[in-house]
Amino acid sequence: MTPTPTSYRLVAATGIHKGDRPYQQDQVEILPHPRASGCLLAVVADGMGGKSGGRKAADQVIMTSRQVFDRYVPSKDEAGQNLQQLVEESHLMIKLTAIAFEEEPHSTVAAFIVNPDLSAVMVHAGDSRVYHFRGPEMVHRTIDHSFVQRLVNEGQISEEEANVHPQSNLLTGCLGTQQDPPTTIHHIHQLKVGDSLLACSDGLWHYFTPKELGAIVHTLPPREAAEMLVGKARHRARAGGDNLSLALVRVESSN
Repeated sequence: MTPTPTSYRLVAATGIHKGDRPYQQDQVEILPHPRASGCLLAVVADGMGGKSGGRKAADQVIMTSRQVFDRYVPSKDEAGQNLQQLVEESHLMIKLTAIAFEEEPHSTVAAFIVNPDLSAVMVHAGDSRVYHFRGPEMVHRTIDHSFVQRLVNEGQISEEEANVHPQSNLLTGCLGTQQDPPTTIHHIHQLKVGDSLLACSDGLWHYFTPKELGAIVHTLPPREAAEMLVGKARHRARAGGDNLSLALVRVESSN
């Protein structure tokens, strides 16, 4: 087993913008573990459904994430199971909210846990994504639960065509629907100094290639990278942009 670098630190930043929409329905949070140093949870939730329904759904994801992560003990619990609980309990809470308020709130989720030994686990449901970069190179990204992603998987359209497809916002799975959400868990054995994890909603990733994202998160400190990503997405949206949000964590040497 590779030894964990003893002299590292996690540097994190979030970014959020209403875009050109009348309401902010995205929510984002990076939570340091209350008892375990060097452990954190990052969550992005893109809410959907009516004037207030989407925001309620995204709020439920964040609130549930806090509660589930608070129960997590890195030294003995499995991070993937914790993220699975986060998805399942958020899904249930959104459905209960829908019954109480007679709305149809839904939400995506993209989340990751970084452990003190620099192992990491990511989960998502819907079309919010998590990217893993090693330096400027993309190592992995989550695969959207969406109609256009299915067309890409089947070889009917390219990634570029998917980005401009008229049904690009049609999801095949998310939180709060009648069906249980699809959950895909991805494990990273160990992050290295120079690695970055980026969780973001489609209002952000829609405007960038993985190469551009990698270059920005590698070249700039996380706070500046987050600001540049939000600024560029806003510029490229040409006054037609969705809510956008991101959570960025980078492993840096503390020497």
